[in-house]
Amino acid sequence: MVLISISDFNDSFNSSVEMKPNKRGKIWMKLVGIFSSIHHHYYQHIDSRKLRNTWWRRLLILGIAFGALLSLWIFWYLRSQALEKRKEVLANMCDERARMLQDQFNVSMNHIQAMSILISTFHYGKNPSAIDQETFAKYTERTAFERPLTSGVAYAVRVLHSEREQFEKQQGWTIKQMTPVSKDRYNREELKPSPIQPEYAPVIFAQDTVAHVISLDMLTGKEDRDNVLRARALGKGVLTAPLDLIKSNRLGVILTFAVYNRDLPVNATPEERIKATNGYLGGVFDIRSLVEKLLQQLASKQTIYVNVFDTTNVSDPISMYGTDVLDSGLQHVSPLNFGDPSRKHEMRCRFKQKPPWQILAISTSFGIFVITLLVGHIFHATLNRITKVEDDYHEMSELKKHAEDADLAKSQFLATVSHEIRTPMNGVLGMLDMLMDTVLDETQQDYVRTAQASGKALVSVINAVLDQAKINSGKLELEAVQFELRAILDDVLSLFSGKSQEKEIELAAYVSEKVPETLIGDPERFRQIITNLMGNSIKFTEKGHILVTVHLFKEVMETINVETELSLKETLSGLPVADRNRSWEGFGPMDQNVSQSESITLIISVEDTGIGIPLDAQSRIFTPFMQVGPSISRIHGGTGIGLSISKCLVNLMNGQIGFNSIPNIGSTFTFTAVFSKLNEQQIKGQSKSKSPFSNMLAIVVDPRPVRAEVSRYHIRRLGMHVEIVPSLTNILSLLSNGRQTIHFVLIEEEVWDQDLSNSSSFVYKLRNLDHKISPKLFLLVNSIGGSHQRNGVSSPPVITKPLRVSMLAGSLQRAMGGSKDNSRNGELLKLYLPKLLVGRKILVVDDNVVNLRVAVGALKKYGAEVACVDSGRKAILLLKPPHSFDACFMDIQMPEMDGFQATKKIREMECTINDHIQLGILSLQDYANISNWHVPILAMTADVIHATHEECLKSGMDGYVLENIAENQQVMDTLYVIDIDEQVLWDLAPVEDMITNITSNVASN
Repeated sequence: MVLISISDFNDSFNSSVEMKPNKRGKIWMKLVGIFSSIHHHYYQHIDSRKLRNTWWRRLLILGIAFGALLSLWIFWYLRSQALEKRKEVLANMCDERARMLQDQFNVSMNHIQAMSILISTFHYGKNPSAIDQETFAKYTERTAFERPLTSGVAYAVRVLHSEREQFEKQQGWTIKQMTPVSKDRYNREELKPSPIQPEYAPVIFAQDTVAHVISLDMLTGKEDRDNVLRARALGKGVLTAPLDLIKSNRLGVILTFAVYNRDLPVNATPEERIKATNGYLGGVFDIRSLVEKLLQQLASKQTIYVNVFDTTNVSDPISMYGTDVLDSGLQHVSPLNFGDPSRKHEMRCRFKQKPPWQILAISTSFGIFVITLLVGHIFHATLNRITKVEDDYHEMSELKKHAEDADLAKSQFLATVSHEIRTPMNGVLGMLDMLMDTVLDETQQDYVRTAQASGKALVSVINAVLDQAKINSGKLELEAVQFELRAILDDVLSLFSGKSQEKEIELAAYVSEKVPETLIGDPERFRQIITNLMGNSIKFTEKGHILVTVHLFKEVMETINVETELSLKETLSGLPVADRNRSWEGFGPMDQNVSQSESITLIISVEDTGIGIPLDAQSRIFTPFMQVGPSISRIHGGTGIGLSISKCLVNLMNGQIGFNSIPNIGSTFTFTAVFSKLNEQQIKGQSKSKSPFSNMLAIVVDPRPVRAEVSRYHIRRLGMHVEIVPSLTNILSLLSNGRQTIHFVLIEEEVWDQDLSNSSSFVYKLRNLDHKISPKLFLLVNSIGGSHQRNGVSSPPVITKPLRVSMLAGSLQRAMGGSKDNSRNGELLKLYLPKLLVGRKILVVDDNVVNLRVAVGALKKYGAEVACVDSGRKAILLLKPPHSFDACFMDIQMPEMDGFQATKKIREMECTINDHIQLGILSLQDYANISNWHVPILAMTADVIHATHEECLKSGMDGYVLENIAENQQVMDTLYVIDIDEQVLWDLAPVEDMITNITSNVASN
C-alpha cells in the first residue's frame, strides 16, 4: 500500500485548483476532505492494535467456518465419487452378464439356423429322405453342447388341408391340437385333433427332451402360430413372446426358422417365401435354466440380482427371469439383442447388499475438520504469541536503544579518554626525545630510555584498547594504498630483533618469489597483525625459532597434497614445530565476490617453538580480554585483545585466521588476506634503482635447508646470485675451481663452531688462494656480543640476525670499503638532520602548550622556522594569502573553532583568491606571483580512527600525523606533502632508512 500525504497532495495541486471555476473548486475540496478522513481513520483505527486483533479474530472465525464447509464438501465429493464407482461396478457386472447371455444365445441361434439348412438338404434334397425321427433325435442329442441355452429342437412340416389325410396315414398318427396342460396330467393321446384349417404345421422330428410335441400342430397355438407365420414371411429367426412351455409349464421362448424347398434371393417377397416354405425348425429356450446356467459360470461374482424382461410392450414388460427384491437404491439396465428386431429384451441388475458406510469420506471430512480446528488453535496461539512478541519487541527495542546509546556513550567516552591520555603521553614522549638530544651521562640516558619504553608501552596499550572500541562500534575501516610487503616485514623484524637476540632465538621471515613487490591495501593494519602474532611468539618462546612465511594462497594449495611430514632438519632451528597445514583446516571456501583478476590472496604463517597453547584454552583464544590463564598473565603480561583485534582485521581483509598448537612444542598461526594488484600503468610508473650488488655471487654455508633458504631470500633481494653448500669442505672445492668469482661467503655460526680447527684451516686456505678478488667472509649469528676470539681462532665479521635488507646491505657495503663502523651513522645523522627542513617556515596550531613546545622543538631540530598560534581563528588570519608559510600542523580538537572548520575556511579563502586571480580581479603580483595558493595542512591528532582520517581529507587537509611529532618517521612523512625537490627526497632516502633502523633498535632495546 502506498500512502500519500494529503498535505503534499494539496500543495502540489494548490495553484491549479485556484485557477478552476468555483464549483469545481468546491468538489475538489470535498474530495480532499474525504481522502483526509480516510487517512485519519486509517491511522486512528486500522493501525491500532485492538482493532487489528479484532480483525484477526474475525478472520479466525471465517477460517474455521470455511474449514467446516470444506469438510462437508469433501464428504459430499468423496461420497459421490464412491457412488459413481459403485454405479460403474454395477454397470460392468450387468453388461458382462448381458453380453455373455447374448453371445451364447447367438451361438445357439446360429446352430439352429444351420440345422434348418441341414433338414432342407438331407430331408427334402434326398429321395428317399436321409432323416427320420431316430436320426434327428440322435443328431440333436449329440450336438446339444453346441446349443448350450436350448432345452430342445423340433421340426414341423407344412401340410395343406388337402394333404392332411394322406399325411396322417403316412405318419400313423393324427395331427393334434396344442393344449397347455400341467406336467403331471400331460398325455399326448388324450389331445384333441387339430381343427380344420387351410394348412397345418405338425411336428415330425423332435429332440428327445421335447419328443412330447411330436404330432402337435404349431399353428393351433396363438404365440406359435404368429411366430411361424412371421418366420416364413421374413426368412429370419423370430422369437415368441414369453410363454408357458407345454408339459413343463415353465416360462420360455421359441426361436423359429422357416425351411424352404429351394434357395431364395435376399430380396424375395413374402408371397414367394410362403410358397417356397416346406416346414419350420424351432428351438425351445427355457429362460430360467438359461440364465441360471449363465450365473453358474459367474458363481464367484454373484453379488447382484439379475432380472430379464421382454419389453416389447414398454407399458407392460414381461418378466422372463428374476425375483422381486427390495430396492437397494441402484439399478442398471443392459439391453439384450436376441436377433429378432420385433422383440425387445433387457437385463436389469441390482446389488444384493446395501451400500456400505463411506468410511473414507467420513474419516477424511472429519480429519479435515479436526485439522481446521487445530490450525485455528495454532493460529489463535500464534496471534497471542505475536502479540507477546510484539510487546517483547517494543520492550527490547527500547532496551536496544538504551544499550546503543550506552554503547555510543561508552565508545565516545573511550575515544575521548584515549585522546586525553594520548595527548599528555605524546607530550611526555616528545619531551623525552628532546631530552635525549641534550648532553646526558650514561645513567641519565638509561633513565630516559626506560621512561621512553614505558611511555611507548602505555601508548601501545591505549592503541589496543582504542582498536577494540572501534571494533565494537563497527568504525574500524581499512585504507587502500600502495605498500611493499617485504619492507613491512623488515620493519617488524627490526622491532623484535633486540628481544630475539636477548633470548638467543632465531627470528626470520621468508616471502615467496611469486608474491608481487608492491600491493594495494592497508599496510599499517597488516603490520599490526604481524606485530601482534610475532609479539605473542616472542613472549612465549624461550628457545628455538620464530619464522614468518608469506606465499600465494593458490601456490600453497597446489603443493599441499604433495607435502610430507617435516624432519627436524627441515625446520629453522632443528626443533619440532606444529604442522602449519592443520592451522587452516577450519578455513571455509574463499569469498566468490573477490575478483581474481584484480586481487591477490596471500597466506601468511607465523611459526614458533614456544610453550604452545593448552588444549582447554584453545577454544577461547580469539575472545577479547581472555588469556590462557592467570599464571600466564602474571608471567608474561598483556591485555588479551591482540588476537581478537587481529581476527577482526583479517576479516576486514576478506581473509580467515586459524592456528595449530601443541603444548611444549609450539604454535603456528596462519591467516589469509586479500590485496589488490597494481594495474599496468602503476607498474610502469615504478622506478627500480639498481643495486650495487647486482650480479655478484654469494655462498651460504648452512646444513639446514630451511634456514639456508631464508638467507638466500634476503641476499637475493640485493640482486646477487646465491649458492648454498652444507659445509666448509664444499666451498673450498668451489673456490679451487676458479670458474666463478665469489664475492661473499656467509657461514652459519653453527657450522663455524662445530669444528674450530677446521674453521681455522679454512680461513688459512682461503687467504692463500690466488684470486684477483678475495671473497669477503661473514659469520651469521643470533645474538650480539661474544668474543671475536674463539679458542684462539679469530672469527670473521659478524652479521647479527634477524636478516633485513637494509642491515645486510650496510654490512656488505662496509666490507666493500664503505662505512667502517656504526659511529659513522651518527655523523651522517648529525650532518643531515639539521638540513631536512632548512628554509621552510611552518605554522603549528594547537591549544595545548606542551604539544606546541614538542612540535616547535622537533621541527627546529630539523632546521625549520616555526610559528605558533593557539586557535583556528588566528591560523586563518596568518594563512590568508599572501603568506610565507610552507606547511601547517593543525590540531583538530580545539575550543571555539576546531581544525576541520579552520581548514575548510582556509580552503574556501584560497579557492576564492585563486578564482579571482584567474579572472583577473586580483593582481598576480600582489600575491607573490603565485596563481594557485594551497598551503599543505597536516592534522595533528591523538585519534587514529580511520573515519578521522577521512574527515581530515574531506575538510581539505593533506594528511595527518600523530601529535608526537618528535617521532622521526612522522617528520619523514611530512617531507612528502611539503613541496621539496624530488632529487632532495631521493638523496634523503638512505637517511630515512637509517633513522628507521636506529629508532627500531632503540625501541627494542
